[in-house]
Amino acid sequence: MSTPATPPRSLAEALRARDDVSLAALLRARPDLITPVPTDLTQLATRAGTRASVVRALERLDRFALQTAEALAVAGDPASYEELLGLMGGDAGDHTVAAALPRALGTLREQALVWGEDTRLRLVRTARELLAPSPQHPSPTGLGPTVQEASAGMSPGRIQEIVAAAGLPSTHDSVSAVAALTRLFTDRKRMTKLLGGLPEESLDVLRRLMWGPPYGQVTADPAPRLRRLLDLGLLLPTAPGTVVLPREVALHLRGGLAHRATEPVPPVVEAAASYRPQVVDATAAGQAYTALATVEELLKDWDEGGPAVLRAGGLSVRDLKRTAVALDVPEPVAAFWVELAYAAGLLASDGEADERYAATPAYDEWLEQPPAERWARLAEAWLTATRTPGLVGGRDAKERTLSALGPGLDRSAASEVRHRVLTLLAGLPEGAAPTAESVLARLRWERPQRREDDLRSRLAQWTLSETELLGVTGRGALSAHGRALLGAPAALGRTTPEEPTGPGDKLPVHHHPVPVPHPEPLSAAEQAVAVAAAGRLLAPLLPEPLDHVLLQADLTAVAPGPLRRPLADMLGVLADVESKGGATVYRFTPGSVRRALDAGRSASDLHAFLTAHSRTPVPQPLAYLIDDVARKHGHLRVGAASAYVRCDDDAVLNEILADKRAAGLGLRRLAPTVLAAQADPAALLDGLRSMGFAPAAESAEGDVLIARAHAHRTPPRTAPEPVPDGPPVPDATLLAAAIRAIRAGDLASTTPRKQTPAAGPTGELPRTSSAETLATMQAAVLTGEALWIGYVNAEGAASQRVIAPVRVEGGFVTAYDHTADEVRTYPLHRITGVAELADD
Repeated sequence: MSTPATPPRSLAEALRARDDVSLAALLRARPDLITPVPTDLTQLATRAGTRASVVRALERLDRFALQTAEALAVAGDPASYEELLGLMGGDAGDHTVAAALPRALGTLREQALVWGEDTRLRLVRTARELLAPSPQHPSPTGLGPTVQEASAGMSPGRIQEIVAAAGLPSTHDSVSAVAALTRLFTDRKRMTKLLGGLPEESLDVLRRLMWGPPYGQVTADPAPRLRRLLDLGLLLPTAPGTVVLPREVALHLRGGLAHRATEPVPPVVEAAASYRPQVVDATAAGQAYTALATVEELLKDWDEGGPAVLRAGGLSVRDLKRTAVALDVPEPVAAFWVELAYAAGLLASDGEADERYAATPAYDEWLEQPPAERWARLAEAWLTATRTPGLVGGRDAKERTLSALGPGLDRSAASEVRHRVLTLLAGLPEGAAPTAESVLARLRWERPQRREDDLRSRLAQWTLSETELLGVTGRGALSAHGRALLGAPAALGRTTPEEPTGPGDKLPVHHHPVPVPHPEPLSAAEQAVAVAAAGRLLAPLLPEPLDHVLLQADLTAVAPGPLRRPLADMLGVLADVESKGGATVYRFTPGSVRRALDAGRSASDLHAFLTAHSRTPVPQPLAYLIDDVARKHGHLRVGAASAYVRCDDDAVLNEILADKRAAGLGLRRLAPTVLAAQADPAALLDGLRSMGFAPAAESAEGDVLIARAHAHRTPPRTAPEPVPDGPPVPDATLLAAAIRAIRAGDLASTTPRKQTPAAGPTGELPRTSSAETLATMQAAVLTGEALWIGYVNAEGAASQRVIAPVRVEGGFVTAYDHTADEVRTYPLHRITGVAELADD
């Protein structure tokens, strides 16, 4: 960066001395400054000093950079670098602080929070107001006001009494007296001598106030130990019954330190355990496949229409509990899977009058994709989503319960925290699992929370759990496909390390991993490439679907691994899932066999299906079960009379009529083979099945109705858009265009021009009549001189430009625009005024 000939007198001048690279860094770090694009550097400096923008910039500083800004807020204005270093490192000095301070100060300068040379460092006024100590807003430094500030309301006589008690010569005015007292309190030798003459009880009072809060209470008749401090000005009254320790006194007692604990170095993310990378990848891949199965099971359970949507939106507590039971997971985990499916666009509300949740058409497309691609879609949705399942069950600002799929779950910091946690994990050696405490400590250093609700820490804790559920990590360590998901180079072609000696395939723990800097955010195209790479790395690790099961004599079937979709779908109809895990156990029951027959399968179809897909012979009990249920299935027919039952065997009908359990169905005989019922067909079917019969429904034409599940789908839905954390970070193209426009506007506003009545004060648009504008333009065409114009575009935005007119005709002026560095044509009626440039 070029150094100006004279020191800058304002932030605008300091920005004007920056090069384009430095301006781009500022706009990238504070993207709110570019929305909309400032007209010139003066407006950029003004916007950088607004309260909302400064608060946002301070909240995104790391702990040491924030401590540096806090130290500047209690230093002189302006302050020298040596003064700042003394406040950060103390009188004794600290080599670590001295080494880290240039980086922290560079960050503050880059973000336009500090400007000026090292001899005259200035914190922007808004930041000083926010960070400087005050009774209403105590400083994190624990310091109080200066002697000058604390004595502002004191009488001149009282100030002279303090000066005399401190052994200083009397002065003719309070200003010089306060200045003399300040010089005394900042002189280390003289202050040491002054404090050496105090009793230990008085020094104890000062030590209690030294690190803050600096305020204390006194009575109307203070004790001698307090009276001596008040007489010397070591405690100054601020209100009746309240005293304060002046800042200069506190700094002397602290040895010059502005903070009790200065943290120049970020905490190291420590590894709790380390495993072979192959073990980590295999574990993560297994959990990734479980994630796919869980999402598929969830949406299959809601295939015919899921739970109703609450009036305020979201899933009821009862429905979330039912979903958790169906998935055999705790309720918070069920909320995570529901929100993940929603974020991936696989689940939405159907928008009907009786609104319910159901799978979207995208779910059917997702099912047809290879498993690795399906996982990559879920992982990408999780990584970029701002919806936060961990908040489910909590309460919002109005004390309303936050429900799954409901409003109020978006947190703009969620995506950033997930990225950052994964990046910290990627900074560890391969196979190393971090301690949660060290990850949280690092995040708190990087973004120290100024509010009581430490949302970022909670987001980080949820992220560590969710990465394991989703299969991004295995045994707590980041997997290879997890690294690829971040855009980090995956570890390929690994060599197998020595076999571990401890249990669980653990390797020696690495206690001092290298800290990982903040990476640049990935663009949409880069993110798509990273997701595809993660899917490719995961694909070889996923188990191949099987086309067979093992039938057993106890009416069960064991699937030793994941099954191919047609086999899994058919077996899900023919049998009930009894247990899950590495091997899924299915159980055949009369009800499950009847379900398959209701779906249109015949007994011979079922026998052929089991014979084709079993590695063991079909057990005789299972064959008997299928034949027995099939023999009874459809023997009775139920139709609509209100309802009727017909059967070729009148003895069966007699048995039904004689059964006391049929009393509620209201049956009566219409013919030897027909019974009429007062119940509807569905209730009649359920009643007869509960009595041990196997009736089949039939249509009005007498044909058997096949009971196939109806897949309910919502209309096409898009996945929910993440809620951004402020304006998005501008890309390189936008930055280049914005900087060019700012430079152009600044050139126009600062170009010297002749002082004429039309020109007006510097920085204001000129005002001339149409005739004067036309005449000046025509004269400039002849002389080739450049002009300064005020221009209002079609959107009503005013700007200043420096142009060299080439041609004036038809109500337009064609000119070379110096600010845009190109030839442009301007309508004359949109030029508000024109002025000639100064000769120099």
